[in-house]
Amino acid sequence: MSLQAQSKVLRAIEEGKIERVGGSSKINVDVRIISATNKDLNSEIQKGNFREDLFHRLNVIPIIVPPLRERKEDIPLLIEHFSKIICEKNKFAQKAWTDSAIRTLQGFSWKGNIRELRNFVERIVIMVQTNTIGEKEINSYLPASTAGVDELLSTSNTFQEFKEKAEKAFILKQLSLNNWNVSKTAEILGMQRSHLYNKLKKYEIEKG
Repeated sequence: MSLQAQSKVLRAIEEGKIERVGGSSKINVDVRIISATNKDLNSEIQKGNFREDLFHRLNVIPIIVPPLRERKEDIPLLIEHFSKIICEKNKFAQKAWTDSAIRTLQGFSWKGNIRELRNFVERIVIMVQTNTIGEKEINSYLPASTAGVDELLSTSNTFQEFKEKAEKAFILKQLSLNNWNVSKTAEILGMQRSHLYNKLKKYEIEKG
């Protein structure tokens, strides 16, 4: 919003009157304003991009909404809510989410907040054919923005657990790159095929 537009908003709030575009008379208005932003307005004020008087006029009752990563206890309810809406919209049977699947999603940082979570839930609901969604399905459709080391760290309670999750993710990637050819993947990884099969069994890795 330009500084000129901010001045008009401030004037309307102070006077309780507005003027239509192209009009010549003032119209009395009785409104309550709810405003939101994803910017640091104190910083914007210092840069000269936002009027300080308008900020104080709007900032009567501030409501701070923490990012999703800081209120992960909300994630199970959000998953259930989004899943129900998406299933109803697409006329799917309702999906059940296992505890391990939900815990896995709670370990992600969700930099895109609720919108990113909803998009991921929609992807899973549409792509997964079964009515139960577990950790295996979650790992198969990990969004690129949440599949990094930070997420492995945040979802691992021990160093051993971190190593196993990292190894599983690496094997999955190599299998995918080699079109699930176990012999070729084992050769590239420098291990015996029987050893790789043991890894697949251990991590419950199956094609598809």
